[in-house]
Amino acid sequence: MTTFAEQLADGRVHVFDGAMGTELYARGIFINVCFDELCLRQPDLVREVHAAYVKAGAEILETNTFGANPVKLATYGLAEQTEAINRRAAELAREAAGGRASVLGAIGPLSVRLEPFGPTSRVEAFEFFKTQAAALQSGGVDGFILETFSVVEEIHEALRAVRAVSDLPVVAQMTIQEDGLTAYGTTPELFAQALDEFGADVIGVNCSVGPQGVLEVVEKIARVTDRPISAQPNAGLPRLIGDRKIYLASPEYTGAYAKRLVEAGARFVGGCCGTTPEHIREVVKYVASVSPRRATHVTAGHVEQAAGVEPVPLAERSAWGRKLAAGEFLRTVEIVPPKGVDASQMLDAARVLKAAGVDAVNIPDGPRAQSRMGAVLSSILIERETGLEAVVHYTCRDRNLLSMLSDLLGAAAHGLHNLLLVTGDPPKMGPYPEATAVFDIDAIGLANLVFRLNHGLDPGGNPIGAPTAFVIGVGVNPAAIDPERELRRFAWKVDAGAEFAITQPVFDPDQLEDFLRKVEGFRIPIVAGIWPLTSLRNAEFLANEVPGVTVPPEILDRMRSAQERGREAAAAEGVAIAREMLERVRPMVQGAQVSAPFGRASVALEVLA
Repeated sequence: MTTFAEQLADGRVHVFDGAMGTELYARGIFINVCFDELCLRQPDLVREVHAAYVKAGAEILETNTFGANPVKLATYGLAEQTEAINRRAAELAREAAGGRASVLGAIGPLSVRLEPFGPTSRVEAFEFFKTQAAALQSGGVDGFILETFSVVEEIHEALRAVRAVSDLPVVAQMTIQEDGLTAYGTTPELFAQALDEFGADVIGVNCSVGPQGVLEVVEKIARVTDRPISAQPNAGLPRLIGDRKIYLASPEYTGAYAKRLVEAGARFVGGCCGTTPEHIREVVKYVASVSPRRATHVTAGHVEQAAGVEPVPLAERSAWGRKLAAGEFLRTVEIVPPKGVDASQMLDAARVLKAAGVDAVNIPDGPRAQSRMGAVLSSILIERETGLEAVVHYTCRDRNLLSMLSDLLGAAAHGLHNLLLVTGDPPKMGPYPEATAVFDIDAIGLANLVFRLNHGLDPGGNPIGAPTAFVIGVGVNPAAIDPERELRRFAWKVDAGAEFAITQPVFDPDQLEDFLRKVEGFRIPIVAGIWPLTSLRNAEFLANEVPGVTVPPEILDRMRSAQERGREAAAAEGVAIAREMLERVRPMVQGAQVSAPFGRASVALEVLA
């Protein structure tokens, strides 16, 4: 009986199987079906595909479990069958192998973002992978193959999980995009060295962009690791014909490139999406007479991507950062950008504020999901035209990770330094409720991203040259409906690199004081949000329609009484309340952000007086 450990030790070239999904689809299984569950519902069909690959000459079979983790199975309502599906999948592959091929338990990514760029913790990911790995082990696999991962941190958790339940060998494979990098921009050299350090028995690449792109990656990997290398390319890039994706690389072409992959350093070759038993038959034929070349030079150790880069000290990044570092009290005013292209009113207000000596102007980014001039460009206009520093609110709602990275690099190049990172209000709150939100990452993930940029690294761990010099701010809500969740999220934001926080409008100083007591152990400078109410209607709107804002009944009563005396009396009472809030919270915080209602800077200055 052939085992993968024996294949790993013999120094020869061995051939994986090809695509499982492609073959199941060709046999009439629709793409909206959970292919992993077929191990339970149609075991004969799965066994038939495995047997076809063995007949074609495959020496290593992968179980039909690429998506059989609890997270992905949950989308089909099958999370509780994780163990049963994986165990049966291993048994089916073993039966089809018939002693002529080894069996690897296939584990794919969770398809959810992990920390630091997503809500799923690495501990949770570890447990999900551990559940799957244990079930595959119980089904009798010879080893494991972690495949099609694009995030180094996630494949690390998968590898740790496998090691926690088994001492069988592990193949660890990443996937790349057309630019030759992972989805986060990690280079093959970087992820190969990371996988080497993590202790993977075989390091490789699969899926990706076809044989040619995979060949280029193998050539790069071979220069930085002396571990065995694996390669399983797609059958080229798919072409959409009607409503079907057709892979155009022929079996002969795939086989010819398999030979080149081995010559470049791969010891284990096979196929991924679009490859069939015919492709594997050609691969077997082409690699029968070749051996992997040995790398002439291996650079050991993890590449230090930001070598020589020193983060800019907080006090040197901006005047705002200098005052934060010195513990000085900061005064800032929030002005909403214009709805059209005329920025004159915003600029006039900024000039008034600069003349009054405020430290900065805060520019919100589409508050309440309204479409206005972009906060980044508005801030560039203000700083260029008035010389007043801006604190740029930047939301995750409207942009994916790639777009955020582009925006932030451009903002840094334009000289913007002060950021307030927020997740953003959902579109249903605004005038375009049918608009689509992105929320690719949240404010915690964005804080991690900016922290890395400040250390000269992009999300994939690649150097960007000179580091950015952002002062990292985040939002916090002392009046949150779920205070425990808010405390956890605030702690994570601080851990991600936040250097100051601005609160939602404060109308209850006792509530703020209680919150600050609870965060004493991980507190950063807090800037209190102060909102001068303009009318009873304004107060009622904030109290009932703006998430995260709490207006106590006594404040509503005061505004109601003032409103009875007229509009001016109500506005004056709103300013009086705001000044009282500022007076009460001043000893507790390091600054105040006062909103300028309707862009009227004079009202905000009246509060700050």
